[in-house]
Amino acid sequence: MTDAGRIVVIGAGHNGLTCAAYLARAGREVLVLEAAHQVGGAAVTRELTRGFRVPAVAHLLQLLDPRVQKELDLARHGLALARPALKTVALNPEGEPLVLEGNRIVSGPASAADRAAYPDFIDRMRRYAGVLARQHGRVPPRLAWGSWREALPAGLIALDIRRLGREDMREFLRVVTMPIHDLLEESFESPALKGAIALDAVLGTKLGPRSGNSVFTYLHRLSGESQDPALPRGGMGAVSEALAAAARAAGAEIRLSAPVATLIVVDGCVTGVKLESGEEIGAQAVVSNADPKTTLRTLLGARHLEAEFARRLEHTRSIGTAAKLNLALAGPPQFTGLAPALAGERLLIAPDSGYVDEAFNPAKYRDYSRSPVLEITVPSVADPELAPVGKHVLSAIVQYAPYDLAAGWDNERDAYREILIGVLERHAPGLRKLIVAAEVLTPLDLERQFRMGGGHWHHGEMTIDQFMMLRPVPGAAQYAMPVAGLYLCGAGCHPGGGVMGAAGRNAARVVLEGAPR
Repeated sequence: MTDAGRIVVIGAGHNGLTCAAYLARAGREVLVLEAAHQVGGAAVTRELTRGFRVPAVAHLLQLLDPRVQKELDLARHGLALARPALKTVALNPEGEPLVLEGNRIVSGPASAADRAAYPDFIDRMRRYAGVLARQHGRVPPRLAWGSWREALPAGLIALDIRRLGREDMREFLRVVTMPIHDLLEESFESPALKGAIALDAVLGTKLGPRSGNSVFTYLHRLSGESQDPALPRGGMGAVSEALAAAARAAGAEIRLSAPVATLIVVDGCVTGVKLESGEEIGAQAVVSNADPKTTLRTLLGARHLEAEFARRLEHTRSIGTAAKLNLALAGPPQFTGLAPALAGERLLIAPDSGYVDEAFNPAKYRDYSRSPVLEITVPSVADPELAPVGKHVLSAIVQYAPYDLAAGWDNERDAYREILIGVLERHAPGLRKLIVAAEVLTPLDLERQFRMGGGHWHHGEMTIDQFMMLRPVPGAAQYAMPVAGLYLCGAGCHPGGGVMGAAGRNAARVVLEGAPR
């Protein structure tokens, strides 16, 4: 074990790559170790079957930190958008779909009152989301302050809320912990509109519309710079490739197919890593892009943690309920009532808030929904290079599919795939005949293939009790772990899930402050 000035980053997911790029730009020697054969973690584009390339898990870009884009010059490193802003289309198998764009209802089944109220609602929610957005680039404050400098970050949060103005501040504090269902009931009357917003609030979470904190998760989704999601050219893998190019250009080394087996601890300090191959690599600091439980329980080992810290970590909620469906299609799917010009937009199956809530119910009892909610894209409409000429790929995020399925996913995966195709067939008659290849990734598959503990792609629920100075747990919320030389930089730390890069950027700053030359 040599070269103690090196910083090792475990995992070439988007946050790991972001962290590595910033560390290398600061002149540090950086080695990124990735278990898979390509960079990106869950934000990858891969071949489903010959000629058909799909976004394996993440499929839309909405939260990428603008500072990361600008400072790492991702456009120069190849990041481009096939579509910069997608409309949201709530499918209706019996008639005209609801079409939303920005802060307006473009067309579809919505009352005149809702059409008038929707712009004000979205503008207000985005003002509230701005409070969260302003925290993205900050290291969370400590719960106990030893000086005014340590107290300052907490004061900034209070100031951000106060800057909303008296009326908005009161309303923000009233609604932020509410169930999204209650907010929708007091704001709108159109079922399709309430269903679309309810889906946005719970996507990727183990929450239903009637769950507390679902307004908070909705605000998190709105906290990106872009109001509408974008479609990267080449799929989400293009984002990861641009980050990898930026890291390499800054001097970082990225080693693929190099899974880490364990961290090396000497005298209570992390001094390097040991690969599954048996190779040992020394380091001044190790930064993990893996989820907190994998990092601290598996790679480090609970014996190196205080008992109370280990107990808090064990009780963090990090069980995934979102699955992914990828299809290769011999032709374009024909959704009922959908104009051809809308085929490449973001499509939803969530007819009303009650439907979303009923889809959530089975997950409480370790079962999957037979009438799931789906977020669908056909990215090959805007990005034809993803499929052969005249053919297409379809990508869908599906709720709810619990990681800990009582019947076991190895027994139920095929049946679940048929249920999902059946739901799509009801909205796009004839789709089943177009299928060339199909892939369902359950939360268990996400854990197996992408080393995501619990199959949760946010590495933990995005709720107020697991946010900022509480994420992942008190004592580990400022990226530096309670064991010297070890840091986190992934979605399990502040500011949480989504392809953002902010956690990696923040972690790099903390590492540079804590690991002097």
